[in-house]
Amino acid sequence: MKYEDLMKLALERGFYFPSCEIYADAQAGFWEYGPAGVSLKNKFLELWRRELVRRDRMLEIDGSQIMSQSVFEASGHLASFADPIIKCKNCKATFRADRLIAETVKVEIPESADLKDFDKIISEKNVKCPKCQGEFENTRKFNMMFKVGIGPEGEAAYLRPETCQSIFVDFPRLFKTMRGKLPLGIAQIGKSFRNEISPRQSLLRLREFYQAEIEIFCNPNKLNELDKFSEIKDTKIRVQIESEPKIMTCQEAVDSGTISNKLVAYYLGILTEFYEKTGIDITRSRFRKLGEKEKAFYAEVAFDFEVETSIGWLELVACNYRSDYDLSNHAKKSKEKFEVIDDDQKVLPHVFEISMGIDRSLYSILEHSSRIDTENERTVLSLKPYLAPIHVGILSLV
Repeated sequence: MKYEDLMKLALERGFYFPSCEIYADAQAGFWEYGPAGVSLKNKFLELWRRELVRRDRMLEIDGSQIMSQSVFEASGHLASFADPIIKCKNCKATFRADRLIAETVKVEIPESADLKDFDKIISEKNVKCPKCQGEFENTRKFNMMFKVGIGPEGEAAYLRPETCQSIFVDFPRLFKTMRGKLPLGIAQIGKSFRNEISPRQSLLRLREFYQAEIEIFCNPNKLNELDKFSEIKDTKIRVQIESEPKIMTCQEAVDSGTISNKLVAYYLGILTEFYEKTGIDITRSRFRKLGEKEKAFYAEVAFDFEVETSIGWLELVACNYRSDYDLSNHAKKSKEKFEVIDDDQKVLPHVFEISMGIDRSLYSILEHSSRIDTENERTVLSLKPYLAPIHVGILSLV
C-alpha cells in the first residue's frame, strides 16, 4: 500500500491526524492519535512488555520529561546533538543540508559528516535554494533540543531528546534498591522532543514522539557468558554490513564475527521475533551496521533495524553499544559513584541500547498489514488479533 492510501485510511478511521489542524498557525511535526490509534498503540506496548521486558525480568521506570542542563552537558547532547543546516543568502529559507543534497543532486552524505564536506558538495554540484535559486551561506550546526525556563528566574533546562538519560542517572539508585545483578535491563516508555528542521510524512519525522527504550547494563568482560543465548541461537536475522543483507542464525552471526558477541546477538534475535509477531514482514527487514560517520556520537558499534516501506527503508530501532560512555560521563559530572559489584569485583557497566520509535513502528505495522483489494475497490487492513483496535463487533442482520 502506498503512503497516500495509508494516510487516507488513518484520517478516515481515527488512527492519527495533525495536531491543532483547525488553525492556520499549527506547527508541523505534531500529530495526535485517535481512538483506533490509541488502542493499537497500547496493545503494541503491551506486546513489547510481554516479549521483551517481562521475558528478561527487566525493570521499568517512568522518568521526567524535563531534565536539568547538567544532564545534557554530561551526556554530550549540548555539544553534539545537532543537525547540519544551510540558509539561503537571498530569501533566508533554512534547509537541512544532507536532505537537500540527497533530494536535489542525489548524493548521499551522512548527517554527521564534517561541515566542510557539505560546503564542498554544494559548491561542486551548484546546489541552489529550491525557493528562489539563491546561493547558500556556509553549513552550520543546529542543536535540536527544546530549551525551557524553570521558575520565575527562567533557570535553564531541556525537554529530553531521548528517554534513556533518566535511566542512566537513576542507575545507582535502581541497582541498589532493586538488588540488581548484571546483566540488568532497565526499560522506559515515554515522549521525547526534538526540534526537527523539516518534520514530514506524518508519524515518520516528528518533533514530539514516543519511544520505548531498553538499556542493558552488562559486565564488558562477560559479553559472551550469556546462558539465555541458547533460546535464540537458531533464530534467523538479516544483517547488512556492506551491500546486501545476509540471512544467518544468531549463532552463525557470532561465530563468523558479523556480530561481536552473544549479548548483542541475543537482543537482535529477540527483537526480530518481536517484530515478526507484530505483523511486520521480516523478509523486508534488515539490521544495517552503521559506518563511523553514520552512528551516533555515543555509540561504539551501531545497528539500525530497518523495514522496507512504500517510501523506502525506514529505521524503527537503533541498537547501540554505548560502552561506558554515559555512566563514566555522568559519574565525572555528578561526582557520584556508578561502579557496582559483580562477582566480588568492582566494575563500571557497559550499556547496550535498544531504542525503539513507537510511532514509526505503528506506521510500518499498518502499511505491512494493509493491501488494496482492486476487485472490490476497497482497502483491507489485516492486523494481528492481539493488536486489533476492535476486539468484537456486534452487527445487526442486514
